[in-house]
Amino acid sequence: MAAAAGSSVSMHSRSTLAAAKFSSLKSFALPNQRTSMSFRVQPVPARLRISCAAKPATVDKVCSIVKKQLALSTDTAVTGESKFAALGADSLDTVEIVMGLEEEFGISVDEEKAQTIATVQDAADLIEEIIEKKGA
Repeated sequence: MAAAAGSSVSMHSRSTLAAAKFSSLKSFALPNQRTSMSFRVQPVPARLRISCAAKPATVDKVCSIVKKQLALSTDTAVTGESKFAALGADSLDTVEIVMGLEEEFGISVDEEKAQTIATVQDAADLIEEIIEKKGA
């Protein structure tokens, strides 16, 4: 931190800092000899999720593969929001679904990323992400 000529910078111990908590806001005052600076800090949710919807054709293809792998009847509704567990898939079924997706789309899914797939939309988004990286 640079100080202009004729000014001074002073450091104060933590005990001189005034901190008060009001609901979810925290106020901090940093006293100085001439002026006092005050900051208000508001917590931000720790989870950030960027979502980008896959193409409808990709979602439809994933729905078709999921139906085939789980041997679901043609009248069973499978959409992007469908959760594999709600469709009756166990962990082995999920592995088989991922293998079917890899074969159909000509991709390879890391085991770590495969474990994050819970819905048809998750799978479609991951497929498009992998294809995009593959093409770049």
